Amino acid sequence: MFLRSDHTCLRALEPTDLDFLYTLENDTSVWYLGNTLTPYSRFVLEQYLENAALDIYTIKQLRLVICNLNQEAIGAIDLFDFDPLHRRAGIGIVVAAPYRGKGHAAEALNLLLGYCQHTLQLHQVYCSVTATNHNSIKLFRKAGFEEVGVRREWLRKPDGSWDDVVELQRVF
Repeated sequence: MFLRSDHTCLRALEPTDLDFLYTLENDTSVWYLGNTLTPYSRFVLEQYLENAALDIYTIKQLRLVICNLNQEAIGAIDLFDFDPLHRRAGIGIVVAAPYRGKGHAAEALNLLLGYCQHTLQLHQVYCSVTATNHNSIKLFRKAGFEEVGVRREWLRKPDGSWDDVVELQRVF
């Protein structure tokens, strides 16, 4: 395991994660949050897995699998828009529905924040959360993130209505 806490661990992607990623990436209920409109094929995800081991300094992103202590893949946490010059990155997190509300997201986020601060030596991290996602806003605020702005009617929901997006940032 790469990083571990009491109930949660983070690890690198493995080729055996294909089915899990296929399910996670093709969950249409969260597509609009990531600007996705089409499903991912197994072939595309296989190619992604082949390149996932590349260095964060090369591809400017890092995806880690969130596992429970039974080694089950239960979610993913991402660093994206990695900027080594300005020492910052964005964070995204998704936990599969059956595992939500059990503290895994908070533990995964805290593990990743430690990695960002001590290993990557980042100065700051940020995230964007829909204003209606109260659980995620609470998660990030509890981890020391502060609200720095709101983007009004930023994301179009599947029903045609609009969601505001709250921008949050944590400076180490």
